[in-house]
Amino acid sequence: MKLGVNIDHVAVLREARAVNDPDVLQALFIAVSSGADQITIHLREDRRHINEADVKNIINLSKIPANLECSINSEIVDIVCALKPSRATLVPEKRAELTTEGGLNLNSPNLANVIKKLQDNDIEVSLFVDPNLDDIRASKEFGVQFVELHTGAYSNTFLMLFSNLRHTKYSVNGLDLSKNELKQILNKEINRIKEAAKLGKNLGLKVAAGHGLNYQNVKAIASIDEIFELNIGQSIIARSIFVGLKTAIKEMKELLI
Repeated sequence: MKLGVNIDHVAVLREARAVNDPDVLQALFIAVSSGADQITIHLREDRRHINEADVKNIINLSKIPANLECSINSEIVDIVCALKPSRATLVPEKRAELTTEGGLNLNSPNLANVIKKLQDNDIEVSLFVDPNLDDIRASKEFGVQFVELHTGAYSNTFLMLFSNLRHTKYSVNGLDLSKNELKQILNKEINRIKEAAKLGKNLGLKVAAGHGLNYQNVKAIASIDEIFELNIGQSIIARSIFVGLKTAIKEMKELLI
């Protein structure tokens, strides 16, 4: 199982004080030396963390593939085509959201044109989709090489069931349920992810997964044979505050074996 390390949250901390500390390039080099298989970053339209200079430097200096998450906004797509990451992962984006809230709308009228433009610029394309069979089939029809399954519903349910999240202000709306109800939802989400991954691989897609995965919940997803890669960021960066980034990455890698 490959690990893509998302270093967006290093840039979040940098932007909190508007100084170049911590340095995302230092995070890149540590991730590479710690066994990361890929560097993942998200160039958001509002540039709330990663910016164009970061993207250019990471693509030019990284010894491992760079996976650039982005919306289908025309300005952003032009930047991606100019900088040429190894892979572009197309994701939905809302200015007001704290983090990506769901899979990409595959009915977007401009999506096919964006995919073609990226592929014409020799960039592999992944679609960040909800784990349902219709989206997997549609992704195959778009001619992309990769899909990344959104694991947010699974991750939120796991947190509400096995952590103190329900007792905090971060409790997930709609999931303040009994333990038995949460267990049923959790099993349903795991099965959805398994079925989507199996169909994706059978259709010839390379299947990745990510969103909300952490040191407690990752094993169930890492055990799905059809998934070849997980992209994980926030939990690794949060863990690194206490143990250091190298140790945090190595600990996550050990869970993926």
